[in-house]
Amino acid sequence: MSIELKTKYGQIDISNDVIATVAGGAAIDCYGIVGMASKNQIKDGITEILRRENFSKGVIVRQEEDAIHIDMYIIVSYGTKISEVAHNVQTKVKYTLDKTVGLAVDSVNIFVQGVRVTNP
Repeated sequence: MSIELKTKYGQIDISNDVIATVAGGAAIDCYGIVGMASKNQIKDGITEILRRENFSKGVIVRQEEDAIHIDMYIIVSYGTKISEVAHNVQTKVKYTLDKTVGLAVDSVNIFVQGVRVTNP
């Protein structure tokens, strides 16, 4: 599935994997984020940090009529305020997708899959 944007020059189709990669890259830049987690590892109880090329496994892009919703599965750093980190990720992802892709996102849902202690 892809997102279709119409401009005065024509139509642009953007793959959901591209949107997931841009959103994951924006999330990783936020303070307090250790990495992205896979959405499928909830049932196993094991959270693995995804590499940049696999961000689409930890980000779900849903399109419902004209609304775009993004679900992100993240791992936060120990000692940070989780609600503040999640809010920062939501703000940064919305801003980055608006500026790079020109895509207005209606909601960014954050699912914290784990807390990691980072070495100083």
